[in-house]
Amino acid sequence: MDQKKSIKNIRIIQVSMILGYALIVVITSFIITTLALKKTDSVMKNKVTTLTSSLNVQMKLNLQSYMSRMETIATLAFGDELAYKYDATDPNNDEYESINTEKALTDKLFSLCIMENFVDYGIVYRNNRTVGKISNATSSLFGDKLFTELGKMINNSHNKDGWFTGYNNNFKRIYYVKSVHDNALLLISFYSYELNDVFDNPETLSDMEIRLLDQNYNTIYSKNSSEAGEPLPEEIRSRIEGHYSASLIDNDYLVSVNKCGNWYVVCSIPTKIILNEKNDITRYLYLTGAIAALVAIAVGSYLSYLLIKPVKILVNDLENKASTDRLTGINNKLAFEELSGSCIDNTPQREHKALIILDIDDFKSVNDNYGHAAGDKLLKETGDILKTVFSQDDYIGRIGGDEFCVLVNTKLSSTEELQEYVTDKCVEFEVRLHSCDLTTEKDVSVTSSIGIALFPENGSNFSELYKACDKALYFSKSKGKNRYSFYKPDMESEGEK
Repeated sequence: MDQKKSIKNIRIIQVSMILGYALIVVITSFIITTLALKKTDSVMKNKVTTLTSSLNVQMKLNLQSYMSRMETIATLAFGDELAYKYDATDPNNDEYESINTEKALTDKLFSLCIMENFVDYGIVYRNNRTVGKISNATSSLFGDKLFTELGKMINNSHNKDGWFTGYNNNFKRIYYVKSVHDNALLLISFYSYELNDVFDNPETLSDMEIRLLDQNYNTIYSKNSSEAGEPLPEEIRSRIEGHYSASLIDNDYLVSVNKCGNWYVVCSIPTKIILNEKNDITRYLYLTGAIAALVAIAVGSYLSYLLIKPVKILVNDLENKASTDRLTGINNKLAFEELSGSCIDNTPQREHKALIILDIDDFKSVNDNYGHAAGDKLLKETGDILKTVFSQDDYIGRIGGDEFCVLVNTKLSSTEELQEYVTDKCVEFEVRLHSCDLTTEKDVSVTSSIGIALFPENGSNFSELYKACDKALYFSKSKGKNRYSFYKPDMESEGEK
């Protein structure tokens, strides 16, 4: 009897020890898991906030680049002396000469209008006479106040120009106005949905809302076109109002804002979407913590592995998406400018480098004639060709729709060697581009225009090199495209001849 009682007591103690150990493991696992998840939650929020802020900055830079390109195209109208000297309000004008002059101006402006598929590209005079392409919708919107109301939109006294939209609550078009002279204004406009490519968010943040707002927080652009002209939702506005550049995250929203001129770029996404994967992991970890009562330390070690691995995957994926162009797999604009700027800033003046900007000639026609799938394939193959042609020491990036940039970082002893090296690479690139797969499948002759600037001859920093390179690119275009050009100081005047 005593033996049976002792055996029973031993079994009770054994069961108690197992239950006690299991309880200790469960409690310990629960505490450790809760603390780890809390720390992970904090780290992840901070990391995602930083990456979202970088994405917002990239969207701002994309917008600035797009607007700068529009302004550059606008200035092409002044390449003809008639554009800035002719005054339709002058009572001394000869009627016959005026008709011929305005016809010549209209032909010039119409040829420029098709460059970016503008809705409006023309000159408006103080007497509301117009030349070029001024749409009926714009004429109807402003009526007989066309010149007066456009003049009010000039808010940059230095450049005598300005951007605006939302006149009479019409946000379908975005307008750019530039003073030609006291009695004439240059007007260009495009549909707001043209900004779709500017505000292209990465797949990992596909649920993020990206909006462009005016100074009154009314929506200028959103991929949800029904929001155009509508006030920013109060739950978003209350978080960013009064801020010019900020990012914050709370239990409800992750929001980032950057001011661009008089407008705001705002990115927002519900926090629960950002942390959705982490919440799934949390539920799994608590379930596994209960099982850990049976497998103790082995399961605990495995839990730690599971906790860290998904977070690393998510963070690495976000970092990669923030610095890599999704379509081509090369550096995006922000990453390329950071890498190239740092490289040039740390390069002694005695060393030689080159910056190359190129874009695909008549790329829009590929999309129009063969579809965006063909256009995307051409962009991807262009990135692949650049990676094949240039060395691993060189930096390659996509800086716009069909614009690519290369910083030649290969060490060469002289400017002559660098020019020869760059020339060989440009020729090889053009040959490969012309014979890429797309030409075989679609019978399309693909060419490119290229501009080249040398360091330190044409600029001592990235910004100076980029401006010189951009001028060389436009020179190549003005000379008939399908060519490369090294920057020269007199290049602008030559391009106008």
